Amino acid sequence: MAAPSQGAVVVGVGRSEADLTLVRTAAAEAAAHDRPLHLLHAFNWPATGPAPAGGTRVDAENVLEHAGRVATEYAPQVPVTGVIVEGSPVEALLRVADTAFLIALGDGGGSAHPDRVPADTPAVDVAARAGCPVLVGRTEPAPPGPLLVGFDGSSSSRAALAYAFDCAQHRGARLLAVRVIEPESGDPDDGRLDEAVTRQALRYPRVAADCETVHGEPRSVLLDRSRAAQLAVVAAWGDGPLGSTLGAVSQSLLYHSPAPLIVVRGVATDAGDGS
Repeated sequence: MAAPSQGAVVVGVGRSEADLTLVRTAAAEAAAHDRPLHLLHAFNWPATGPAPAGGTRVDAENVLEHAGRVATEYAPQVPVTGVIVEGSPVEALLRVADTAFLIALGDGGGSAHPDRVPADTPAVDVAARAGCPVLVGRTEPAPPGPLLVGFDGSSSSRAALAYAFDCAQHRGARLLAVRVIEPESGDPDDGRLDEAVTRQALRYPRVAADCETVHGEPRSVLLDRSRAAQLAVVAAWGDGPLGSTLGAVSQSLLYHSPAPLIVVRGVATDAGDGS
């Protein structure tokens, strides 16, 4: 079951039940956008000697076949292909990111532990380096709430807003756009969010959108709103540590948002903005 990943939703598949939840999430996204689904299982096996901890090559093939059946049962209209590759899952996903429509992988269980940050989170590495949007799945299904997008007036957040409108239209979802003003910033509510949402609404008239501008700490506010969201969308760039291409807010949501998260990368920052 091998095929090119060009223009597909590419999902990194492992051996756990959480990975099957991710496959369903990715299949739903592929169905919403009328894209094929491409399953990728990274596996290291020796030419001789005992099987590695991950099992045999036959085990890897069984993992991929089972994930394919789950995807087809969940979204029968979506074409499903798959491949087993040797090496690091992160590097394998990054190699296909430049031609994929979307990369999807699990969060490593981080959202289930809101009081700690996982030491090793491949999702952060992929979201910081991929050449396309990255979907970070969760272990539990999301509620049927609105699609949440954060907005701070930057060009990258405008691209995220445009992407969120497109997702909302394909999903038939309501959109909640939130701008958070930190109290010490002195940044006034100048109507930038309302203006940007109105501009996007002209392109996506079927999307019902609400705007919310609040004073507070961005990570806390967006995490709180994400608890009732079916999907959260954020821009990749921000005020993260030196050398990081993920902002502090994006990283916090990636770790702890209970909703699946799309980090918007590899799309034009003026996409649909009209300004």
